Amino acid sequence: MHSLLSRQLRKHLGIKDEVPAELKVFIAAVDAGYSSLDNQRALLERSLELSSKELSEANERVRLASEEIALKNKRLEALSSKLAKYLSPQVYDSIFSGKQEVRITSDRKRLTVFFSDIAGFTETAERLESEDLTQLLNHYLTEMSRIALSYGATVDKYVGDAIVAFFGDPETRGVKDDALACVKMAIAMRERLHDLKHVWRDAGIEKPLECRIGINTGYCTVGNFGSEDRMEYTIIGSGVNLAARLETAAAPGEILIAYETFAHVKDQVYCEECDLIKVKGIAHPVHTYRVIDLHENLKEKHEVRAEMPHFKLDANFKLMSDDERQEAAVLLREMLARLSMESVAGLPPVVRLTEA
Repeated sequence: MHSLLSRQLRKHLGIKDEVPAELKVFIAAVDAGYSSLDNQRALLERSLELSSKELSEANERVRLASEEIALKNKRLEALSSKLAKYLSPQVYDSIFSGKQEVRITSDRKRLTVFFSDIAGFTETAERLESEDLTQLLNHYLTEMSRIALSYGATVDKYVGDAIVAFFGDPETRGVKDDALACVKMAIAMRERLHDLKHVWRDAGIEKPLECRIGINTGYCTVGNFGSEDRMEYTIIGSGVNLAARLETAAAPGEILIAYETFAHVKDQVYCEECDLIKVKGIAHPVHTYRVIDLHENLKEKHEVRAEMPHFKLDANFKLMSDDERQEAAVLLREMLARLSMESVAGLPPVVRLTEA
C-alpha cells in the first residue's frame, strides 16, 4: 500500500525526485489507517461467520427440541386417550381441567342413582361358550354405555353384567332434571334392548338379554375413596343401597323407581304404583313405581309389543280396522277370563322371580 500510494501521489503531484519527508509521514499514516481498517474488516467477517454458525446451530437445536416436544405431546395424547377409557368423561374432564383434585375427599350431594343388571345372566352364561358370552356382554355394555353418555350420566363402574351410574356429580342440571334424565335414559336403554333382541336372535342366541333397572334419588356421599396410592371415584350411602335393592326387586324388562324419583318425573313419565318393599337400613317400607313410558311417547305410539317364552303380542292400532279391533278385544277378554279361571282352579299362577 505504501509504494502504491507513493507512486500515485508522485504522479498526481508531478514529483520526479525523492518524496519529501512530510509526504512520507502522511503516506505512512494513511497506510497505517488502511491496515487498521483491513484488520477490523477481517475481525468483523470472522465474527459474522461465527454468529452465522452459532445461529444455524441454535436453529437446529430449536428444531430438534420442537420435534421432541411434538413427539412427547403425541405420546401424551395417546396415553390420555387410553386413560379416558377407564374414567367417566365428566370425571376425566374435571381432573384434567383442574376442577377436581386427585386426593381423598368426598361430599354429600343429592344424586339420582341408576343400577341395572341382566336378568338370568347365570343361565345365559351357562348356555354360551366363553368367547360368545364375552362378545355378547361387551356388545350389551357398549350399547348401554353409549346411551348413558348421551344422556349425561356419570358411569361409576361395571360389575360383571351390572352397570352403576349416577346423575348430579361432577356436573348437575338440578335435582329434578337429573332425575328426569336418568329415567329417560333407562327408557331408551329398554327400547334399545328390544331392538337388539332381534339382532341377537338372528345371531343364534336362543334367549336374548333382558335387563332389570332400579333408580333412586336421594343424598349420597360422592368422591374419591381408597388410599393415597390407589383411589376410586364412586358413591356410597343408603341412597345407593336403595337403588340396588330396587334393581333386584324389578322384573325382567322392568324399570322400578322410588317415590322421590317418581315425584320429580311424574309430570313427564307415566308410572304405575307397585308394592312396598323393605330395605335393610331403612326403617319404613319404601313406595315403588313401575315406569311405563314418557307421556309424549304414549300419545304417539300406536303399537303394543310384548314377548315372553310362552306368550307373544304384536298389535298396531293405527293399521287395524274397526272389525280387527273388536275381534282383538274379544280375544283379549277371553284370554283374561281363561287366565282368571285357571288361577282360581288352583293352577300355578305366573310368579315374578326376584333376586333379593
